[in-house]
Amino acid sequence: MSKEIKRNYLEIKSLKELIESTHCPNDFKLEVVRNPDFQLNKFFYKNVGKNYYWIDRLAWSDLDWTKFINNKNLQTYVLKNKNDFAGYFEIIYHPDNNEKEIAYFGLLEEYHKKKLGSYFLTCAIKEAFKDDISRLWLHTCSLDHENALHNYLARGMKIFKEEKIKI
Repeated sequence: MSKEIKRNYLEIKSLKELIESTHCPNDFKLEVVRNPDFQLNKFFYKNVGKNYYWIDRLAWSDLDWTKFINNKNLQTYVLKNKNDFAGYFEIIYHPDNNEKEIAYFGLLEEYHKKKLGSYFLTCAIKEAFKDDISRLWLHTCSLDHENALHNYLARGMKIFKEEKIKI
């Protein structure tokens, strides 16, 4: 039996369009991963995505992961609560269009319901626009966290494409 899901593509074209989160949690800090380690991205992908049908990378070998994280256009960021991991996002730069994509974004389950998502997304958007890009985009679907789409819209992102797909 197949299931129909709705996928939304969203974009923000300028930092001026960002509606910042007013919630700034204590003891949390954002760090860029300066020394890529595929195990880190793999850990977050599996643990953040386990409840949201993130499956495309599950079949990847260690070599696939290594190639991915060594892409010069990829940046990985982690959110830490003191020294504990809380979440991550991957931003991929697409030089042909001078745009960036948030490929994956999420918090570990133990950090849900703490009002961190809006703060974390604000951080992601600000990081992306540190470079002079034409836009930042991402996609989300009806299988993602129930607050995902609302969070993206609340930060000033706009839907530019919608589709229904069967899985």
